Amino acid sequence: MDRKSILILVTCFVLLMVWYPLMNRFYPPKSLPPLTNEVAESTNRISPEIGPAPGTNVSPAVSAILPSAPMPPAPIQPKAREQLLVLENNEARYVFTSYGGGLKQVDLKDYLQTIGNRQDGKALTNLVSLNAGAPWPVMSLIDNETVQGDGLFSLTLTNGAVRAEKQLTNGLRLVKEFVPSSNYLMNVTVRLENLADQPIKLPAEQWVSGTATPISPSDHDTTMLGVMDYDGQRAQEIGDAWFANRTLGCIPGTPRTEYTSHRPVVWTAAQNQFFALVVMPKQPAPELAAWKIDLPPPTPAELASDSRIVPQPFGFQAAFLYPGATLAPKQILERQYTIYAGPKEYNLLARLGARFGNQLDLIMNFGGFFGFFAKALLLSMNGLHALGLGYGLTIILITIIIKLLFWPLTNASTRSMKRMAALQPQIKALQEKYKDDPKKMNLKMMEFMKQNKVSPLSGCFPMLLQIPVFFGFYKMLRSAIELRGARFLWAKDLSAPDTVWMIPGMHFPVNPLPLIMGVTMLWQARMTPPSPGMDPVQQKVMKYMPLMFMVFLYNFSAGLTLYWTVQNLLTIAQMKLTRNVSATPDTVHKGAVSSPASIGSRKKRRKM
Repeated sequence: MDRKSILILVTCFVLLMVWYPLMNRFYPPKSLPPLTNEVAESTNRISPEIGPAPGTNVSPAVSAILPSAPMPPAPIQPKAREQLLVLENNEARYVFTSYGGGLKQVDLKDYLQTIGNRQDGKALTNLVSLNAGAPWPVMSLIDNETVQGDGLFSLTLTNGAVRAEKQLTNGLRLVKEFVPSSNYLMNVTVRLENLADQPIKLPAEQWVSGTATPISPSDHDTTMLGVMDYDGQRAQEIGDAWFANRTLGCIPGTPRTEYTSHRPVVWTAAQNQFFALVVMPKQPAPELAAWKIDLPPPTPAELASDSRIVPQPFGFQAAFLYPGATLAPKQILERQYTIYAGPKEYNLLARLGARFGNQLDLIMNFGGFFGFFAKALLLSMNGLHALGLGYGLTIILITIIIKLLFWPLTNASTRSMKRMAALQPQIKALQEKYKDDPKKMNLKMMEFMKQNKVSPLSGCFPMLLQIPVFFGFYKMLRSAIELRGARFLWAKDLSAPDTVWMIPGMHFPVNPLPLIMGVTMLWQARMTPPSPGMDPVQQKVMKYMPLMFMVFLYNFSAGLTLYWTVQNLLTIAQMKLTRNVSATPDTVHKGAVSSPASIGSRKKRRKM
């Protein structure tokens, strides 16, 4: 490859690296004006004992008409001041609001929003919050004044249970009871009681099941932010890509405004990369609706204090859809739910899924063919970590074990590729001899390769076998909360890029591991024998293709780039070990054809 071509490749590489930060600098996203809704301080802060869930009976009369799912309006804002009640246990802090009578947010005590320190050196103390900043609390009714009136509920604490109650003038009373339990669970009971002496007709209802919100104000990765629902057979995931409705992920289409499941809902999860707020009805809900919504933007002071904060965050809100019902005098319509608000930890979710019989571990997105490998790798990583190894060392050790398992196959492949390279003169002679008869040429080539025990696919087969392992690693490392905050060398968080410095003025991160990975990929590409018959220009292009992978993986998690780097180093070591092995075949079988150079030399010897 000439100097001009190399210069063009390097220029393209640099442009790819700096394009995104340059566009953000010259065309920054416009932030919306701050919200004006008043947020009151907490009026109750209680740490109760945890009690059992109360037993209840259900007696509904249901019509056959389900509600539509229009974009939810702004919540009802009562004139009275908002009352907040805080209930705590060892795992979480639950904040309830009188506006809508629901769960406003859940703060997880064992998890901080951001790993490490702020740029000014001050340690972070803010906890991960689920449903934070959402316009509607969990288990509130959307746009239904017939049932909730002005939306102002009274909050009380009784025997470790939070009770939200609303009494309407028509004799309808709405009661909600929330009882926290262990393992990030909470039991919820909702009752609509007709205290009047005449029937009450209830309209169709939309009960909010939660809003998927970013982990922190500076969380730019929204690829795993969304809503998932499960109908007992399969799970459906809805996120930004679904609402954007782009063809092949890049061609613009008509954006979608709402999602409706059109199937029963065993559970639904409002989730981000590492945490989920899951609501499980005791009886499957008829349908689920979801919308993409804007969340309150940060204040100018917050934006000025940290340039990493997202100017306009967004989330995804979900709600159960129920048909209308008619309550007879003194009749009670009751529904029961179990809420899980906690980390996406596979072992815990698998145990809870077995307990409730609802495959709750599907939240990890470990389904499908590659999901099998993701589960196996995660269990192996946790098993090695239980022996006292750090997560960085466990990734290295698992990579070594995988390499040893594939060693015989890759070793045989390398030998076969070397034999193919040694047989190139005979192969070219066959191609030249039968160039006018492609069918016969292919037949002779197959005979020749069979006799010499080589295959043109020998180099691809080991790589194909390792693809499921790589994608399993990718799925596992992206969602394994065990890696969140795990340190290795200079990397402070193996679940995030190993940024050590931000280039001033450009806000461009310097990530050493992807750069080291790119160097090892270039090294490996230069050591790999060229494929038989490949054009010399194509061979040179293939040697520089790893630079493109480095660009694609530059902002991936440090755990994934660590795995790939170690994998490359082990492959290089294997290639060096097999380099001195003789690849020349002992004999050339009858199907072989002498090369033109050897034929010419024999003719000269005969004349002499």
